[in-house]
Amino acid sequence: MKIAGLNLELQPMPAPVPIWHASVSVEDWSAAALAVRDVGGRLLALWGTRNAICAAYVVLDGLLWLELPLAAANAGYPDLTPVFAAAARMQRAASDLCGIHAEGAKDTRPWLNHGAWPADHPPLRASTGEAQQFADAQLLDYPFVRVEGDGVHEIAVGPVHAGVIEPGHFRFSVVGEKVLRLEQRLGYTHKGIEQRFTELPALDAYRLAGRISGDSTVAYAWAYCMALESAAGCDITPRARWLRALMLERERVANHLGDLGALGNDAAFAFGLAQFSRLREDWLRLSHSAFGHRLMMDCCVPGGVTCDVKRPQREAMMLQCDELQREVLTLRTIYEEHAGLQDRFMTTGRVSPELAARLGLTGLAGRASGQAWDLRSDHAFVPYDQLQLKMATHRNGDVAARVTVRFEELMESLRLIRSMVVDLPAGELAAPLSLPEQATRGAGWVEGWRGEIFVALELAGAEHKHAILRCHCHDPSWQNWPVLEHAVIGNIVPDFPLINKSFNLSYSGSDL
Repeated sequence: MKIAGLNLELQPMPAPVPIWHASVSVEDWSAAALAVRDVGGRLLALWGTRNAICAAYVVLDGLLWLELPLAAANAGYPDLTPVFAAAARMQRAASDLCGIHAEGAKDTRPWLNHGAWPADHPPLRASTGEAQQFADAQLLDYPFVRVEGDGVHEIAVGPVHAGVIEPGHFRFSVVGEKVLRLEQRLGYTHKGIEQRFTELPALDAYRLAGRISGDSTVAYAWAYCMALESAAGCDITPRARWLRALMLERERVANHLGDLGALGNDAAFAFGLAQFSRLREDWLRLSHSAFGHRLMMDCCVPGGVTCDVKRPQREAMMLQCDELQREVLTLRTIYEEHAGLQDRFMTTGRVSPELAARLGLTGLAGRASGQAWDLRSDHAFVPYDQLQLKMATHRNGDVAARVTVRFEELMESLRLIRSMVVDLPAGELAAPLSLPEQATRGAGWVEGWRGEIFVALELAGAEHKHAILRCHCHDPSWQNWPVLEHAVIGNIVPDFPLINKSFNLSYSGSDL
């Protein structure tokens, strides 16, 4: 990999996707961000460690993991938000967790820390893994940005909601029912996951990864296992790769079915919720029959997978795919011909391709706004390199476009599942995995149903029992939550639940 104007010592990492690592200087940190932007690349993730700030960039050649060493505690580094707007909240989280700060950043408000720990005691810089309590911990008064003017008032929604969704605070500034501004406050589901990783054996931590965001358990577990296998130089068997992909596509279908029903319900079309909920329940039951768990949790393990699919299960999957396709096509016609539904969907919550590109919108929502990125086709690895994925995209960027992309991705996943079931290669379910003697690192990169899941893993050597020094798991919701604030501007308050569901972002995935 070469990027114009940069002279970096890139170290390739053993992984099914092309990934390189490099340590950089302060000057190269800023220059690299500009160079990546100039070649059409994008920021995938940004996170801190005890003595460095790291960033992962996606370019045409693959993924670039850059690490800027920092000499002292509370050290600073150049702000990336002028180059990549999506860096803002990631930098605030790095400040909360690691005590390292982006110099010159305009927004330095805490993000994950609601007052559970003092600002001068960032948890990931603690010298011990022991749980710590602070007697003077108290809820911080978060300084929301206020909009003033004639007829402007605020509506506070959350953090506790009327439904079963996770906690998040939404502060609307409105005139009548028209939204002038939305500001989010998340972090309520912060559970200390990134610190907990450092207390677990590396071979067992896949279970924690699979519980970061329950609707993406396969994607997270696969990404963690890929990172560990990358660090260990372990090459898993073809059958294990195909089975992981099979589970990933079943996870994608289950979530699209759930969202399509919920989107109908949020537009007062309860029939859609009933029908898609029925289909999703049948889908989950077959997943339980085949893999032992409705969500296929703990099926991806370091070195491979834990369960196989026998011939009767494969035949059941083929039959289910055919039946589901017929029913979904019928329901899609009903959705598209329902005037009331389309009136709620079309032009609502629009994110133009230009705005999406500027703010870094990614994954499913990004593809609905003209951002044609999908790891399964851009950097296809086994088995996707043999399946010729047809990427679903749209340019309207509204709720209707995000619904369309879900329908098309669901159909494409059914095609992929049929091919995987028919062409599943023979072989072992897992390969032996031995951790190296020396300290090492690895990375995992998987296209989950929301978008790219990324895991950066650093391990100590054998003398320190291969302890996890740092494990950062990145959800695409980091990029997309800020875009939701823009998507709702100019819409009416009653349309917010619909717009929000059309993104369906993860609270837990960004509250590590």
